[in-house]
Order: sequence, then structure tokens, then C-alpha cells
Amino acid sequence: MDSQLIKTVNKLQDAFATVGVHNPVDLPQITVIGSQSSGKSSVLENIVGRDFLPRGTGIVTRRPLILQLINRPAESSTDKDTKTNDKENPNEWGEFLHLPGEKFYNFDKIREEIIRDTELKTGKNTGISPQPINLRIFSPNVLTLTMVDLPGLTKVPVGDQPKDIEKQIREMICKYITKPNAIILAVTAANTDLANSDGLKLAREVDPEGLRTIGVLTKVDLMDQGTDVIDILAGRVIPLRLGYVPVVNRGQRDIDSKKSITKALSAEKDFFENHASYRSKAQYCGTPFLARKLNMILMHHIRNTLPEIKAKIQNALVKYQQELAQLGDPLGDGSANQANLVLNIITEFCTEFRTIIDGNSNDLSSFELSGGARISFVFHELYSNGVKSVDPLEQIKDVDIRTILYNSSGSSPALFVATTAFEVIIKQQIKRLEEPSIKCINMVYDELVRILGQLLGKQFFKRFPTLKEKFYQVVLSFFKKALNPTTKLVSDLVAMEACYINTGHPDFLNGHQAIALVNEQLQAKTQPTAPTSEVKQQTKTPQQLALQTGQQTTTSNSDESGFFGSFFSGPKKTKKMSGLMEAPPSTLKATGALSDREYMETEVIKLLIQSYYNIVKRTMIDMVPKAIMLNLVTHAKEELQRELLTELYKADVLDELLEESEFTQQRRKECKKMIEALQKADEIVGSV
Repeated sequence: MDSQLIKTVNKLQDAFATVGVHNPVDLPQITVIGSQSSGKSSVLENIVGRDFLPRGTGIVTRRPLILQLINRPAESSTDKDTKTNDKENPNEWGEFLHLPGEKFYNFDKIREEIIRDTELKTGKNTGISPQPINLRIFSPNVLTLTMVDLPGLTKVPVGDQPKDIEKQIREMICKYITKPNAIILAVTAANTDLANSDGLKLAREVDPEGLRTIGVLTKVDLMDQGTDVIDILAGRVIPLRLGYVPVVNRGQRDIDSKKSITKALSAEKDFFENHASYRSKAQYCGTPFLARKLNMILMHHIRNTLPEIKAKIQNALVKYQQELAQLGDPLGDGSANQANLVLNIITEFCTEFRTIIDGNSNDLSSFELSGGARISFVFHELYSNGVKSVDPLEQIKDVDIRTILYNSSGSSPALFVATTAFEVIIKQQIKRLEEPSIKCINMVYDELVRILGQLLGKQFFKRFPTLKEKFYQVVLSFFKKALNPTTKLVSDLVAMEACYINTGHPDFLNGHQAIALVNEQLQAKTQPTAPTSEVKQQTKTPQQLALQTGQQTTTSNSDESGFFGSFFSGPKKTKKMSGLMEAPPSTLKATGALSDREYMETEVIKLLIQSYYNIVKRTMIDMVPKAIMLNLVTHAKEELQRELLTELYKADVLDELLEESEFTQQRRKECKKMIEALQKADEIVGSV
């Protein structure tokens, strides 16, 4: 049963590898790491009992080798007459996943194929590749195990190796050992200090507690006389939960002299049994014990992680099936199907467009404002505040109002505050509201384009890029067409306000109220400083006022101030010439301080402008959003579907519109492959 578990995981690995897809499920396996030339490949060969890995100095393992050892009992039909030698044995063979159906009985050929396939991916130089080689070895002499042999850790680039070779190897190793289901086999040469072990250092980074790391000490026979690894084995140096196993591999001289692994294993056994330090613990040393220990650890690990693997496979299966459903089936040649599909897409698009604007969408965001809420923000925050911030008097000085007042009264001086001056100024100021109103239209247009972009991000538009492009063009052109009537309507609203000044508006401050207010202000200014006699003089009868005016008129010659006295202050003459008059200058501009009457009239005009402008602002803040909604937003909601059907629902463009993107076709193939692999994996796991 237990060895069956390891076979199950091997089948799972094959299920993904044969389909040629990335394995989404983290399967338990033993990962071999260590410094370059620490003896990793030799340990693997000893476990298998065959020479089959590339050997030599420097970087030899340049791609991950996923090695699946499968225990297969010898066939009973094989009798003593069958020729067996060290090179070939009908009960032992290897198979590569990239060469399905081909069995390698000669293990030298396996080595040649590993070298050939490595050079195919990495070239003949000393570069590395993360793409693994999958090799399965069937033999009655192995315990069922799954191991990954990785390139050795190096520090300095050699020959034509890339400058970042150390970083590349570290990243590749980390990809395998960071998975929680990986058991780390950290190989360290016993004749070096354990604290300097690169393999243990890297294992410690991903497994700080040492729960899934097992240490292997190679080259025990090369240690100095009188030294041993007993302290390490006892866990007194760097403790590991799974412990350490010392092994003796063949040296380079043994390999060159073709010393067989059988003899090497026998020599290893003799070494441990006869060594003073290891004699009492000989049964816990050597490659056979390491193989049994690894087999046991792997079986326990698989047994613990199998429920999690099942859940992961089922989750991944659901995820890929959903994606495949979104990608849809490949389209047939039937034009009726194509027409229906385009019709459905248009209908779905327009329905979604309406729901996003109305806020009835199923996937409402809690993260940020979207759709119709953003349009509302434009109206009630940006536009409203923009209009409120316009000050009608910021561009008009008191001097300008005075000039307009005189100009508006024409040839005879005005007796009362001129209405014309007020109208001239207010009309100019109302026209200033056109700019923020047009800007509001453009902002709402941008929001509609944003909604369009959001809708075109849907899966079926990714599937048909031409359809997406056409949709974008048609909808954008539709929005642009709707801009002209909207802009005209909003401009007309501003023009309406400017063309008729309704001074009878109930909220408008009329002229009498304005004059009364200004008089109050003037009195407030003069009262504190005025003596009591002046206060009495202020309350005069109309007759007294008229008499006073007559007196002022008679004395006007002496103080030289006429009706335009404060308006045009020409250069004072030092000597008066009787009967001489000068022509007025070519330009007459207001200079000097305002007289009381001018001050009062100016202030009245300012009050009236402020009052009426506030009414206009309120009207614009209310009416412009309504105009935009009518001619742009509601128009789009109601007429967009008709426009799309007119432009896109044509028999002659259906083929072009429904041409699938390469990405969709490729992704559908990948999803199908992945689903096939996951279904196979689900069956395999389900049978346990």
C-alpha cells in the first residue's frame, strides 16, 4: 500500500508532464541540493545501483533531473539461460518522458541521452536551464522514490558561464525547495566544515526548523585520520529532525577504472562495519539505509499530504473549467450562429451599459466610485462648486462700473441709477458661465468613455479583438455625435439667461432695497465721526434740499466741480483765461476719487449684480446637468443599441468581427490540456 502511494504521485507527475503543462499541484518529492562536486549525482547512482548520470569535474548537472525510481519485481520467465551483463538487464530499464515508448536497457545510452537533451536546451557551453528532464527507472533493485537532482551551488563563474550563474542556480533550486511538499536532501562533503555547507544554508532559509531536511554526508572515507562525523550524526552540530546519513561514494579514480557500483556498495559496507567510530552504528550508515529512510520519509509525507493534494486538484479543475467556459467553444461556419452571437453581445453590452449608469450592476464596487456615481460626482461636486466659485465682480473694478454708468446715461446725466449699466455688466458675467458648463459636458463624456473601456475589458471582447475595435469605434463616434446637440443646448441655456434679465424674479433684490442698504452703509460710515449739528442737518425737507442744490449750482464755478468733476480731472490751470475753452482729450478715462453719488450708484449696481448672479448660478447648477442627461447620457442609454445594430449587425462583416484572437485559441488549448491532466490526476488520486 505504501509503495503504491509513491507510484500514485509518480503517475500524477506524469499526468501533467505528458500533457505538457505546468503542474499546478505541489507534489511530494525529494530534492537533492548541495555544493558543486559534493557528490549529489554519486549518491543518486548508488541508490539506483547503476552508472547513468554524466560525470566529471565542474558543473555537470545543468538541468533539473526528475528521477522516478519504480520498484518492479523481476519477471519469473527470465531463466538462467537469459544473457544478462552489467550493461543490460531485461528487468532494468529507463524511459524518458520526451521519448515516449522508447526503453533504454543500456544505462550508458541513458547518460548519452541526458547529455544530448541537456545540450539541446543549454548548448555545449556551461550554461544552465530550468527546464527539467524526466527519467523513470524500472528495476527490482530500487525502492520506489521520486527525486530531483539539481545543479550544484557555485560561487564564481567559470569559462563562458554567465556572470550571474550563482543567482541563476539559487533561483532554480529555490523554485523546487520552497514548495512545502518538497523533502530537501542536503548533500555535504564530510571532509569540509558543516557550518560552511551551502546546501544546509539554503535549506535553512526555506526550512528554518529543519522539519523536512535530511542531511547526507559524503566523502566520509576522505576525512583526516582520527576525525569522524559522530557529533554531526548525534545532532550536536546542526540538528535536523530527519537526521543525517553518512555514505561513501566512488572516487574519480574508481569511476575511471570502471569500478562497479555493486563493488562500491560492498566497499562502503566494509568501511562502516570496520571503522572504529561507526562500527556500532553501521546499520544506520551507507546508501542502502539512506534509500530505505528516504522511501519511508516520502511515504509518510505523501500519506500526510494526499488529502490536500486531492483538494488542490479539484480546485484547479473547477478554475480551469470556468475559464474554458468563459473562452467559449470554437465557432462553426454557420452564419446564423454568428449573427446570434453578435446580437447577444450587443444586447448584453447595452444592458450592462444601462445598469452601470443606473447603479443596478451586480458587481458594484465597494472600493471606489464607478459608472453613474462618477457622473453624479461631476454634476454635484465639480460643476456645482466650479460655478459657485465664479465671482461676477472679480473682473470688474469700481472704476469700470463708473465708466459704464456714465456711458449708459448717454447725453443727459441720469437722475436715477441706470438699469442699462446693470444689464450690460450682468450679461457679460453670465457668459462666463458657459466655459465651466461646456467643461462639465466633456467630463461626462470622459466618464462615458471610461464606462465603455470597462465594458470592453470583458472576456468575450478579449476573444474577438476585431469586434472589440469595431465596438469602440462605433460607440465613441456615437458619443461624439451626441456632443454637438448637448453643447448647443447648454450654450443656449447660457444665452437664454443672458438675453433676458428677469428683474421681476421673486428672489431678486430690487432697486429700492439696494439703495436703502447702501444708504445704511454710508450712514454707518459717517455717523461715528459726524457732530450733532450735522446729524440735524441730514434730516431736511425736500424744499431745503432743492434750495441747497440751487446754492451749490450757483457756487459751482468757484469750486470747479461739475457733473463729471471726479470723472475727468484735467491738469489744473495756474492762470485762468476768460472765455477760452479747450477741446476734450481723445480718450476720457475715470480718474480721481468717487463722489458720494458715484459711490452710492456703484455700490447699488454691485449689490444688484451679486443678487441676480446668484439666481443665475442656481438655475445653471440645476439646468445644465438636466440638459447633459437629456442629450448625452439618456440619449446614449436609449439609442446606443439601435446604433450598434445598424453598424455591426450586417451579414458581410460577421466573419471579420468574429475572428478569434491567437491568445484565445492558444489559451483554450492550454485549458483543455490542463483539464485533461487534472481529470486524469483526479482519477489517479480517487483510486487511492
